[in-house]
Amino acid sequence: MGSGFLALNMKKYFLILTSSILISCGEKVDLLVYNAKIYTANDTFDEATSFVVKDGVFIDVGSEGEDLNDRYNPDNVVDAHGLTIIPGLIDAHCHFLQFGLEAQQLNLRGTKSFDEILKKLVSYYNESNPKVIYGRYWDQNDWTIKEFPDKKEIDSIFPEVPVVLERVDGHAMLANQKALDIAGINLNTNLPGGTVKKKNGRLTGILIDSPKNLIINSLPKPTTDDKIKALMLAENKCFEYGLTTIDDAGLSKKDILLIDSLQQSDIIKMRIYAMISNNNDDINYFIKRGIYKTDKLNVRSVKVYADGALGSRGALLKEPYSDDPKNKGKYSTPYNSIDSLALKLSQTNFQMNTHAIGDAANHSILKIYNKVLKDKSDPRWRVEHSQIVSSEDFKLFNSKIIPSIQPAHATSDMYWADERLGYERLKDGGYAYKRLLDWSGTIALGTDFPVEKINPFYTFYSAVARKDLTGYPVSGFQKENSLSRYEALMGMTLWAAHANFEENEKGSIEVGKFADFVILDRNIMKVDEKDIPTTKVVATILGGQIVYSNRF
Repeated sequence: MGSGFLALNMKKYFLILTSSILISCGEKVDLLVYNAKIYTANDTFDEATSFVVKDGVFIDVGSEGEDLNDRYNPDNVVDAHGLTIIPGLIDAHCHFLQFGLEAQQLNLRGTKSFDEILKKLVSYYNESNPKVIYGRYWDQNDWTIKEFPDKKEIDSIFPEVPVVLERVDGHAMLANQKALDIAGINLNTNLPGGTVKKKNGRLTGILIDSPKNLIINSLPKPTTDDKIKALMLAENKCFEYGLTTIDDAGLSKKDILLIDSLQQSDIIKMRIYAMISNNNDDINYFIKRGIYKTDKLNVRSVKVYADGALGSRGALLKEPYSDDPKNKGKYSTPYNSIDSLALKLSQTNFQMNTHAIGDAANHSILKIYNKVLKDKSDPRWRVEHSQIVSSEDFKLFNSKIIPSIQPAHATSDMYWADERLGYERLKDGGYAYKRLLDWSGTIALGTDFPVEKINPFYTFYSAVARKDLTGYPVSGFQKENSLSRYEALMGMTLWAAHANFEENEKGSIEVGKFADFVILDRNIMKVDEKDIPTTKVVATILGGQIVYSNRF
């Protein structure tokens, strides 16, 4: 049935959700969806054409030729008119709360020079008159002069207003002198796990990794109301893109308890897998309490940072950076601390999910994991990013260790990654998602928003095409490590649920699982590759309830 027929007979709607007009003496149910192209994403990747929802879960799934209309008496019916339906998408690594907070700050993404940033700062200050200027998402790799900026010009424009500008990766920051003074940062400041950049005996304002915390801790904190607003904003945006579960990669105890209270009050509906930030008091609180699990919240893991980011040269490498021969990067968390925490967590049922970008960081984490997990049967510990892995270290991945990867990093970094690593090292094991899948047997896919854009269809496209949104490069970036469409969808649904220990309740359209599903305007498994990124969500359904629609 063509779209012209639908437009003629249904005006502007492609779907109808109405009170049931079917005469049936079958079981009373809430919703019946039929005439759909359904990718169930179950273990055998079955396709279906219909399903039934009752009390927020799928109770029946029908394949071609099955008429579920005869078995049930639904309150509501959806004729999908052949549109594609997939399980609710899971973003296996993102920063949900941070996204909401930063959406209210100055956005510097896409700036082409430091001069452009200065103009934006002046305009923002004149319009908003903030007590502190917060900005985010600048990337010197997008500029003609690909060097870290210096605070001198900001100091001259804003001598009395703190200015704090985080790099796109969140691992580097430019702070003006006012902000440095408030934080007590001077030429003698030296913290493990990071760098205070200096030039000709003066501070440049660039802080990499751990010294950033001195700034963050010295400036006003978001209020509870600020956080509630941020969570609601982030939720609305996620639902718009078909995300029904997000994995927030690092939350404090206070923020986790706030989220729980908001979910219990039905203010926040999003399902959240919360990784506990690596704070000893917070970790001990949850370990003592034990795994905390509701239908909406899952607290059973700890987020650890092994190193920084490649773009800011904080990722830990085995050999020096090709464009910075005296620098190999640093551990963000001391090796001994990571080792002792891993041993501690291995004696519980909590996961350890460690950020590892550089090949040296990945090597260290994989060795620690394999040592402490030797007697654990199904730990599902995760390496977040697994970005640069030496050829000899792929064998250290196995069914106990899951690579949690973000395909859009490959297509964002491909313009400059060889400058950092050199061609051979990049080719050897950079962004090698297919090899990681082959060794581990499963992967979990995410965006890392707000570092990358929130749109999961960019994730899908980057994984499959290995191209940016302009279609570059034509042959794909290191195409041998692309994923199939099947692997990409599974990495965003059932495999991601598995990485969260949630595969029995979500991640696929199967009887007994939450009725979380997404209706799309095109078939991402079949359309031309170039049409994947412009995919639109027609409706997002969480537990059988519409949480987003652009058609109903």
